[in-house]
Formats: sequence, C-alpha cells, structure tokens
Amino acid sequence: MAFSLAACGSNSGGNADQKEDTNQTDDSKSDGDDAADDAADGEEEGGSSSGATDITLWTYPIGNWGDSATVEGLISNFSKAYPDINVTVEYLDYTNGDDQINTAIEGGKAPDLVMEGPERLVANWGAKGLMVDLSDLWTDEAKEAIYDSVESACQNNDGVFYEYPLCMTAHTMAINRDVFEAADALQYLDEEKGTWTTEGFQKAVEAVAASGQAQVGAVFCGGQGGDQGTRALINNLYGGTFTNPEHTEYTANSEENVKALELLKGMEGINFDASIQGGDEVNLFSNGTLAMAFCWNVSQEKNNAETITFDVLPMAFPTESGDPKLCGGIWGFGIFDNGDAAKIDAAKKFIDFMANDEAQVVESVKASSYWPVKDLGNIYEGDDLMTEYSKFIPFMGDYYQVVGGWAEARTAWWNMLQQIGTGTDVKTAVDEFVATANAAAAAAAN
Repeated sequence: MAFSLAACGSNSGGNADQKEDTNQTDDSKSDGDDAADDAADGEEEGGSSSGATDITLWTYPIGNWGDSATVEGLISNFSKAYPDINVTVEYLDYTNGDDQINTAIEGGKAPDLVMEGPERLVANWGAKGLMVDLSDLWTDEAKEAIYDSVESACQNNDGVFYEYPLCMTAHTMAINRDVFEAADALQYLDEEKGTWTTEGFQKAVEAVAASGQAQVGAVFCGGQGGDQGTRALINNLYGGTFTNPEHTEYTANSEENVKALELLKGMEGINFDASIQGGDEVNLFSNGTLAMAFCWNVSQEKNNAETITFDVLPMAFPTESGDPKLCGGIWGFGIFDNGDAAKIDAAKKFIDFMANDEAQVVESVKASSYWPVKDLGNIYEGDDLMTEYSKFIPFMGDYYQVVGGWAEARTAWWNMLQQIGTGTDVKTAVDEFVATANAAAAAAAN
C-alpha cells in the first residue's frame, strides 16, 4: 500500500483517523433534574422523547455498503457502543441517487450522513456550503495515519474538510480471458502485470473482432454512470490529461486525447453506445455480450460472480508509455449541515466508530470490498481475488475529480461522447466539452 497518489487539492473523497474521544460519556450528571434537562434538550435538537438521537445515513452502493444485511450488521455494532443513537439507512444507486439527494436538499430534508467520495461531498455539496466542516475529526493522529493523497482529496482549497475517508481502490478495465485466448489475443498483453501498450490493445481488439466476437467493447455514453472508465481509457491511450495539475482547468481537448478518441471511433469492434451507462456495460460484459469492460474494479467481479461463466482478467488501461494512470476511488462519510447540533454530534460519533475504532474499522473496510486509506496491515490475507487486484493500487493516478463545476463537466462529457458517436468532428466536440466544463469551473470559483 506504499503508493504515490497525486494530491487533489480541493475536494472530497477521503479522510481518516481523527477527532476527540467521543466514546467517553459524561458521568457527572446523575440527579433527576439534569436527566430531565437532557431529555428536553434531546427533543429540541434531534432527539426523541426517550432521549435517543435519530440520524439518517444515505449510502451509495460502495461494495456491500449497498447491501442491507451487511450494513445492518455494521450498525448493530455501532448501536452496542452508542445505544442512544438510532441510525436509519437509505440505499442509493448511481442512476438516481444524486437526484434523490438533490430533491431532499431542496425539500429541506437532507440526510444527516452520506457515504460517497470527494467529487460529491467536497466538490459538489461541500462547495455549495451544505456540508459540515469535519476538521475536528482530522486530528494530528489521523493526518499522520491517512495517506497524504487521500487527505488532500478530502478538503477544499481553503483546507476545510468535508469528508472523512474509509476506503479506496484503483478502477481498472477487464477482459474475457477465454475469448481473448480463443482469438490468440493474449499475446498482445502482459497477463502477469495486467498491462498492455496502445499498439497491443489495437491488435488484441482486431484479433477478437476477427474471431467473430460481435461486440468487443463499448464506449458507453448513456449517462454519467461509470464515466471514470471512459475518461481513463481516453487519457491513457496517448498520455492525455483531464485537468491541469492544479485542478483549476479542464484540459481534455489536448492533442493526445483527440488522437485517442479518433482511434476509438475508427476501431472495428469498439462502438460508441448511447443506450448504456457503466452499470449496463458491466452487465453486458458479465453475461458475455461484450469481450471487455472499461467500468470495472474488484467489486464488480464479486457482485457478478453468479453471472460470470468465464475467466475474468483485470487489466490496466493501455498506454503508449507503459505507465498507466488509473482513476482512483476514495470513499468516506460527509455530514449535511441540517442545523441540528445533536444530530451532527451523533453523526460524527458514527464516522469515528466506523473509520477509527480498532475493532470495527477492518470490518467496515472489508464491507466495501476495497482497501483501507491507512495502513491496517494485510486485511485480505488468503483472499486470492483481492490479492490479484491489489497490484493495480500502485498505478493510481491523479485524483482530479475535485475540480470546480465537476457535476456539469460529467454531464458535458457523456454528451460529447454521444456527439462523436453520431458523427460530430472529434476536435469540435472535445473543444465544446472543455468550453462548457471550464465555464462551469469558473462559475464555481466565483
């Protein structure tokens, strides 16, 4: 886990060990008057008549954090430590989750806790002033323990932390090894390292298409779901970038990226498909319709194990240089500022327990099917699948998903891919994307 992840300067996505010891209770109040006062305060500040505090957690499907049975087990552990805090969970998906939260915000009913990454918690809701500053959780001990790159991703340019991180991964692509072997296409990649060159990628796709595979891969663009895959594919092919190093400007219209898009547009077996998003692509790969997937990571293989009937070979994205830069995922917790001090305090206790409690944190991370944001030792010892995917962590590239106007840029990205798929000149479409994205970034800065 000793890898270098470029700092992301401004948004959410991860934090780590922090805060004051919230596990301590105040034993000084013992008389009936104080207890009555506490109960009254509880009712006014998010508590119930029983003195308990009720909070809501809305979680995206981050590994098994989207599985109710798993999450109920984690919350049961929390309830034993904090019996006076009741946690209600809402499970989101990446198709409608953002709309559900935005609707809740507009209606004044935002959840107390959200589990997601920096692009939402920091760059979106945090930038809009909707989130609680979690700097008190980022103690010196926490900052020392959590990887520097993750720490950078969890805060904005002013150093305000809107996310406390739990887990991380490197997103990959994957191929149907059985199909590639039958097409004699394995010769064009390094199976042990999980890497290949741009030229090798071209030859492999050509061989698989010639073998009779109707659809080798799809540049999905029906929406933003899984767009980290299409971004990584295009940026890696010829060494292009998505933003500048300072994360203040979008640079996706570089010569390298235009060349990559033109290559993909002209490849037999690669289609620009506006009818599917990342999740649809995963399904089509898992059932054998597609021979490769660009929206992939270890959780996808685990979640689709019952569907997959072939040997999955995870791969880094192809590059000319042989030095892939994978998009990373950082996930953790953020708190919406609903103006209720009791709920905010309860939510911080939840974060601290899940991410910092020595007995709990390993279980919390394992539920995500990803890796911890700090050194917890080999938590997956004996797990061959996690060991296979761990080799991609050192390929983690710049966490640029914290640029201003990120939500607008994501929409403009898949619209651009749709335009290219329907015949728009590549350079024209990419220039339009960058103009739209940078206008959104400028508006966010103001």
